[in-house]
Amino acid sequence: MATQSSSTSKLRILIFNWRDLAHPLAGGAEVYTHRVAEEWIKMGHEVTLFCSSVAGEPERENLNGLKIIRRGGKHSVYREAKKYYKLEGRGKYDLVIDEVNTRPFGAPKWVNDAQVIALIHQVCREVWFHQVSILVALLGRFFLEPYWLRAYRDTNVVTLSSSSKKSLELYGLLNVRIVPVGFENRINLSKIEKSEKPTIIFVGRLSSNKRPDHAIKAFRHLQRKIPDAKLLIIGSGPMSKKLSRHAHSGVEMLGRVANDERDFLIASSHVLVITSVREGWGMVVTEAAAVGTASVGYEVDGIRDSVSSANGFLCDPDPRALGDSLAQYFHMLNEKCLTPPSVSGVLPWDVVAKELLNFDSKG
Repeated sequence: MATQSSSTSKLRILIFNWRDLAHPLAGGAEVYTHRVAEEWIKMGHEVTLFCSSVAGEPERENLNGLKIIRRGGKHSVYREAKKYYKLEGRGKYDLVIDEVNTRPFGAPKWVNDAQVIALIHQVCREVWFHQVSILVALLGRFFLEPYWLRAYRDTNVVTLSSSSKKSLELYGLLNVRIVPVGFENRINLSKIEKSEKPTIIFVGRLSSNKRPDHAIKAFRHLQRKIPDAKLLIIGSGPMSKKLSRHAHSGVEMLGRVANDERDFLIASSHVLVITSVREGWGMVVTEAAAVGTASVGYEVDGIRDSVSSANGFLCDPDPRALGDSLAQYFHMLNEKCLTPPSVSGVLPWDVVAKELLNFDSKG
């Protein structure tokens, strides 16, 4: 069992996650999974990751000590995970991490020979209405998600923020604990000079739930007060073409860029905007704070946690309100009365890895 002595006893850990870093749609959850797995391997634990198949990647792979098993697709990976455990995994693991990305694997129902910890970055709730048709969204929001999460009522659950913890408790989950997201400051760019023109930056997947169109609308509103301002948009996704067609003067669509360039652009911008429907934490806010760039974000779950921790600004989830907040930010910047951005609310990855195993076996 994973208990407070797990740091000294060697565990056989199995992680169920819908994707790994090789998947073309891999995101923050996959970075989290791999970083934690790396730390567990350094601690001497044996770690296996079961995820969906990826075209061109082997079914089984050993990646620097992490054993990866890839089977199933977007929907069938959940069935394949259960099948694997029943036919091949039973008796081989001490701890199973059931990582929930909208749909859970349901491990508490069919793992009875190892401890199960659910890792839930965020609930879906409003995001349903930005990913699927209205009928499926209604089914998911009001029936499927409550039904799926009900099975985790007595399971030990880890999430990333106070907002996510409250949301999970609204679904009736009893044993929810916050383990802050991991963070590593790769390079020090806090001394990079800011752009000559007032510069706003948006970084994220260009999809409906991230609402990049709100960033553009807010920028258009801001330009009435600050005509020479510019907006940089970094990222790709299903909204890329539509946003490019409607991008007006002052908006630069940069697509996906290398990590070093991304960090430099964030550091040289004056402020980052984050407009998601909800987040587990909002890691880009912390990354911006690390290079001396403040954030203005929507007052929604996850974003309120990360932006508040970074000494940023929160506003109502509305483009006009965001534009007004940006104008206020630049006014305060000119008056030199801003509190500097702060990196807080996060932990080093090795501490996150240890905290995830720090559950009392009684829950």
